[in-house]
This record gives sequence, C-alpha cells and structure tokens, in this order.
Amino acid sequence: MLSNNDILKKLRVALSLKDDDIVHILSLVDFKITKGALGDLFRSEDHPSYVDAGDQILRNFLNGLIIYKRGVLEKPKKIKGEE
Repeated sequence: MLSNNDILKKLRVALSLKDDDIVHILSLVDFKITKGALGDLFRSEDHPSYVDAGDQILRNFLNGLIIYKRGVLEKPKKIKGEE
C-alpha cells in the first residue's frame, strides 16, 4: 500500500515539480510549509529526519494542484429568476 509520502513523491516526479513548485502549490490553499519541512517528507523511511505526510498535507496539495493546473474555480453564474 502506498503511503501519502509515496503518493507525493510519485506526483512530484510525474509532474516534474521542484520543491519551490510544491511550496507554491500548497500556498495557493493557504497551507504554509518550508522547503526544509518538505524535504523531510521526501526522505527515506529509515532516515532520522523522516516525517510521515498526513492526510491534511496530501489533501491540501491535491486541492492546490487543481488551482495550479486549471485556475481558480469561478463562482457559478446565477440563473435568471433565481436569487
């Protein structure tokens, strides 16, 4: 089973993202992370500085990735006659 860390690593490689890109993507959803803390997520599990990526980080990354790739979702336009 893939961990959240593995999913983040695979997405980083598949999308050719650098650490700065990931920090920016997370900032799009007001999630602040330093490059150092991000590096801890990408370390091997046996490294002393390894940190498990929680569901919150993965969820915010995926939500930020949507904004990064497709832009901010516009508010739906009101249909005539509705309030």
